[in-house]
Amino acid sequence: MGALKDTLDALGVTLVNLIRRPITVMYPREKRPIPERFRGVLALTRNPETGEENCIGCRLCEMICPSRIIKVVPEKRENRTYAKSFTLNMQACLFCELCVQVCPTDAIVMRRASEIAVFNKEDLVFDKEQLLKNSELYPESWSTGNKLRKIQTPPRKVATSPKSEEEK
Repeated sequence: MGALKDTLDALGVTLVNLIRRPITVMYPREKRPIPERFRGVLALTRNPETGEENCIGCRLCEMICPSRIIKVVPEKRENRTYAKSFTLNMQACLFCELCVQVCPTDAIVMRRASEIAVFNKEDLVFDKEQLLKNSELYPESWSTGNKLRKIQTPPRKVATSPKSEEEK
């Protein structure tokens, strides 16, 4: 008797699941929308007016990275400094956004990309050209370094002078 009841219970669960709507998305035919705050890949940006890269080769991102995956070689050209080479190893990235927050020129930003698949792990080591291309390939994330700093900086209180006897 106990075995028959268990079998009927199992069949009942199966029947309920047969008529229920599917929970999963049929990928790749259907794709879920990527949330605005999704952090999927790093990218280097260019100045939209001049087309020059924004990276000034200050190496702040390299110094703050807890995983030590960023390598920047600065180069002085004309009247400013650029990154001669910029290498980023996405295999060990923690997506902490510290590099984004510390960048004074918003040169390194997060992009919303959820489909970065490769066959070789060496393909996850991005050079400067790939990082600049990521900026064009993937949609912007909500955050840049300036926006993140603005959120984290407490508002300044305006000092007021004590009221004089006449104002009271």
